[in-house]
Amino acid sequence: MTATPQGPTRRAALVSAVCALVVTGAGLTGCGSGDPDAGTNGVGKLPADRIQSRTRTAARSASAVRLSGTVVSNGATYTLDMRLKGDGGTGSVTSKNGTFRLLRVGDHLFLKADAEFWNHESGEGGGAGSTAAANKLDGKYVKVPSGDPAYQRFSGFTDKDVLLDGLLALHGALSTDGHHEQNGVRTIRVTGDKGSGGALDVSLEGTPYPLLLVRAGNAGTLRLSDWGKDFALREPSKQETVDYGQQLPSS
Repeated sequence: MTATPQGPTRRAALVSAVCALVVTGAGLTGCGSGDPDAGTNGVGKLPADRIQSRTRTAARSASAVRLSGTVVSNGATYTLDMRLKGDGGTGSVTSKNGTFRLLRVGDHLFLKADAEFWNHESGEGGGAGSTAAANKLDGKYVKVPSGDPAYQRFSGFTDKDVLLDGLLALHGALSTDGHHEQNGVRTIRVTGDKGSGGALDVSLEGTPYPLLLVRAGNAGTLRLSDWGKDFALREPSKQETVDYGQQLPSS
């Protein structure tokens, strides 16, 4: 008959068994291993430039993503909450003139805002005509003509690849800045010029998607989530839409 392990030997066996279950069942680091990359996707062990390359490839390959946070562009600050995929995007943008919604399906871009926003865009003090036009557009989707300046200003906010290519670029010499955590997900941080050129937290679990971006020069902070999570994207109905004409009111 085989003897049952006793004392320290038995305790060691139990600890070993528990650690094996934890690592196998939950994908967590090994008990007492001291290795922050144990049980991860392995990108934390790569040089910073390869981590950035992997995460850009992952972002491009994803079918969809949600971006939320702030972006400073040309001196203006925008607060974004956008859901994007290959053929368009939808969500809200807040600027100094108020909040508006953007919707792009293919090449068709729609903008929806309240009368106060359109009054700002038309220029304050524009008179009764401007007020009437703004009231007509209030709460309706307006199809933005492709030649209108607003199309160039706002369509980029709905273009997944263009937006990510621009946002995920770090400036200066790349280096890693330790292991971190974003919403319960372990990450490795990559920085440009030790942080002054921006910082990017990359997931160490599953696909190495970017999860948090701090842009260089205090140009905003964005969270990236819902990678690969599909969402409905359709053009608004005729009842929801106003045809303003060849050009939107614009300051």
